[in-house]
Amino acid sequence: MTKTKEKVKSLRNVPMHYCPGCGHTIAHRLICEVIDELDIREKVIGVAPVGCAVIAYDYWNFDVTEAAHGRPPAVATGIKRIQPDKIVFTYQGDGDLASIGTAEIIHCANRGENISVFFINNAIYGMTGGQMAPTTLIGQKTTTTPAGRAISRDGYPLKVCELLALLPGTTYIERVALNSAENIKQTKKAIKKAFQTQMENKGFSLIEILSSCPTNWRLSPVEAMKWIDEKMIPYFPLGVIKK
Repeated sequence: MTKTKEKVKSLRNVPMHYCPGCGHTIAHRLICEVIDELDIREKVIGVAPVGCAVIAYDYWNFDVTEAAHGRPPAVATGIKRIQPDKIVFTYQGDGDLASIGTAEIIHCANRGENISVFFINNAIYGMTGGQMAPTTLIGQKTTTTPAGRAISRDGYPLKVCELLALLPGTTYIERVALNSAENIKQTKKAIKKAFQTQMENKGFSLIEILSSCPTNWRLSPVEAMKWIDEKMIPYFPLGVIKK
């Protein structure tokens, strides 16, 4: 008898709006698979950002609220403090978390808020037209750095995991990627660990997920996966940063 994969209850059966090869689709499903496996769908509350995933609630079959650009950690903090029995997470891009929301994520992490943060790093602003993001790599061409990011003008790409790992309020921080089957499996394990850390009341956790943006990188989906491996991972090394 052929074994069929069970339907993911936490993921709605609707078409997604993301570009071909976009990593958000994979990340969305992994989060939903973990929520189903942990049997927390009736307890979980997600906080959606401004950015490409602004309508994540159209795809997730559980409670999700919207937050202003960069403010998901503040919204999640309020929800968790009022309803500590809920499992609260934010889902944020690099422009949302590492640019306009830098202060929000640093102070949330420093306070040791008992939430889970899933940080999608595709090294560029996606929804607004492919501008340079805080995580854009040196030499990477964007609509605002047509000749490539320059250290003398733009500084260095921000390493969020390493930065937050220095704070005493953080408990678990790991960087993963979505560019191979093996890395996708590890991403799912990290997502589960982040939820479990919260369920055990151990405090703040953040999972940085290196993801593809073929449209704004001007690459094919296959080339984008190679770009993560050859360009992103050397600068943003994978693994547990703090545990």
